[in-house]
Amino acid sequence: MTSPHFSSGDLIADRRADYARMFAESGEFAEAAELMEQALEQVPGWAAGWFRLAEYAEKSGRKEAAAAALEKVIALDPSDIFGASLKLAVLGAAEAPAAPPTPYVERLFDDYADRFDTALVGKLAYTVPRTLARLVRRHAGEDVHFGLVSDIGCGTGLFGVEIRSHADRLEGFDLSAGMLAKAGEKAVYDHLAQADLSLPANESGLFADAPEARADLVSAADVLMYLGDLAEVFPSTARLTKPGGLFAFSVEDGGDGDAPLLRPSLRYAHPQAFIRRRMQESGFALLAVEKSVIRQDAGQPVHGLLFLAERQG
Repeated sequence: MTSPHFSSGDLIADRRADYARMFAESGEFAEAAELMEQALEQVPGWAAGWFRLAEYAEKSGRKEAAAAALEKVIALDPSDIFGASLKLAVLGAAEAPAAPPTPYVERLFDDYADRFDTALVGKLAYTVPRTLARLVRRHAGEDVHFGLVSDIGCGTGLFGVEIRSHADRLEGFDLSAGMLAKAGEKAVYDHLAQADLSLPANESGLFADAPEARADLVSAADVLMYLGDLAEVFPSTARLTKPGGLFAFSVEDGGDGDAPLLRPSLRYAHPQAFIRRRMQESGFALLAVEKSVIRQDAGQPVHGLLFLAERQG
């Protein structure tokens, strides 16, 4: 089995894959898929190549062939660094996983880190950090000051910039080392560390060097859509937050249902009823909820919900 990297390690296969990419860029997906099949005859253990074949097959209208290629990806790469299980669910060929594969999320944001701020804020009209900070101030007061703010899934630190002047101490956690490096460049955090929010609290990294019940405000700006059913997030956040402390977070709006929805973007949307249930289970009381357009995606607005909750004693 070859490692799941973007080069096959075979010159002829890579050349055919390059030609396939050029066909795909011209919208000729059937031809692109045919060339990828030829490349994979040379290197049948190339997981990234099978994933690319799945994309071309899907765009040429061959969903069964796309699903078969995605199953091959998972067989070759059980860690699912490419998120093939998510794509299978979107195609209707499998049940949506409760949460995305951690290696997929980590690679996604490591790859995205260098261009994240420019792409998201500059091109996609990303608003969550500013509007979420505004929601906190509207409730707690424009001159509010928190002893400790824990920014979970801090990314490149966009929320940290918005809240820094209201925090004595600001800590940030993220799965992606690349994102943490970019957050560090902003020089607004007192502490940054890697953490996997999909894991139970004692395994996640949130408490590796720090006590529980320490945060006056916990924030999760544009994070929960990458964490699926949130089974571990709310209990971990409850352990992190002081009684009377606040939890400010955003989700993509999942409408009127009662369970998360996996969208073609490979992000999860969460209905308000589902979020309210998770909050209640974990000892949070809802203080405020706002509807907002949180970004653009393919020229269309992405509708979201901003929540502010209080940790009960």
